[in-house]
Amino acid sequence: MRFIKETHIDFMSKTGIAGLLSAFLIVFGVVSMVMNGGPKLSIDFKGGTLVAVNYTEPVDINEVRSFLDQVSIDGQTFDFSKAEIKHFGAVGAIAPLKDESNVAVRLPSMDDEPEQFSQKFVEKMAEAFPALVPDNKTEFILSIEKVGPKIGAELSGDAVMAIISALALILIYISIRFEFKYAVGAIAALTHDVMITLGIFSILGFEVSLAVIAAFLTIVGYSLNDTIVIFDRIRENVKGLKNATLSTVINESINQSLSRTVITSLTTFFVVLILFLVGGEVIHTFAFAMIVGVIVGTYSSIFVASPVVIKMDSGN
Repeated sequence: MRFIKETHIDFMSKTGIAGLLSAFLIVFGVVSMVMNGGPKLSIDFKGGTLVAVNYTEPVDINEVRSFLDQVSIDGQTFDFSKAEIKHFGAVGAIAPLKDESNVAVRLPSMDDEPEQFSQKFVEKMAEAFPALVPDNKTEFILSIEKVGPKIGAELSGDAVMAIISALALILIYISIRFEFKYAVGAIAALTHDVMITLGIFSILGFEVSLAVIAAFLTIVGYSLNDTIVIFDRIRENVKGLKNATLSTVINESINQSLSRTVITSLTTFFVVLILFLVGGEVIHTFAFAMIVGVIVGTYSSIFVASPVVIKMDSGN
C-alpha cells in the first residue's frame, strides 16, 4: 500500500527557488567557516588533551577559568585561562541540555609537557572546588582523551581522503551503471549535502570529530541510495515515455518514487532524532549531523541531482 497516493507535482518548476535556497545555505556556511578560520575541529584532529570531570554541584565556568589562570605542575606554571572550558550534558540525559556540574577542559598540545600531565591536571581541577569533589575519585573523572599533534594531522588527512575517495568511487560506479551525466548529478548532490552540513556545524559552533566524519560518509551513502532509486525510475521511464521531455520524465519518476522516499526519510529521521534526544553527549554531534543529512539528502535527490542531469542533457 502506498503511503502517498498518486501525485502530479511539478518539482522541476521549483528548481530556481531551490537553487537560491541551496546557494544561500552554502554561502552562509562558507562565510561562517572563513570567519572562524575553518571548521571547528575536535581534539581528534587538532591534538591535545581533553579532560572531563563531574562535580557534585553546579560550578561557574568563569570561576574555573579564573582558577586555571595560574596552574603549577611539577614546578612549571601554566596559563590555561584561554583553554576551551564548557559544561556538557550528563550521560543519558537529553543531549542539548547542559549539566553545570560537568566540566570539560580542552588543552592544546605542549612540547614540554610534564610526565603524567593529565592525571596531575585532574588533581588541580579537584583543588579548584575541593568541597564539590565526590568521595569516590573514580566518579569525579568522566574521561581523559589525549591525541598527539602528529596523529591529529594524520587523522585529518585520512578523513579528507576518505570523503574524496568515496566521491570518486561513486562517480565511477554511477557512470558505469547509468551515464556520466547521472554521475555528475549524484556527485553534485552529495557535495551539496556535505557542504551544507559542514556549514551548519560551523554556524552553530559544533566540533567536527571522527564521529562526525563517519556521519558525513553515512550521509553520502544515504543520499546516494535515495538518488539512485530516482535515477533507476528515470531510466525505466525514458524507455516508456519516448516522446516526453526529460524534465517531464524526471517529474513523473520523482512522483512515482515519492511515497517510498517519504517513508524511508521519515523512519530514518525519527531514529536519529531519538538518538539526538536521549543518546547522550558522546553521540550528540553524530546524531545531529545525521538529522541534517537526512533532510538535506532527501531534498538534494530531488532538487539538485535531477536538475543537474537536465542541464547536462540540454548541453549535449
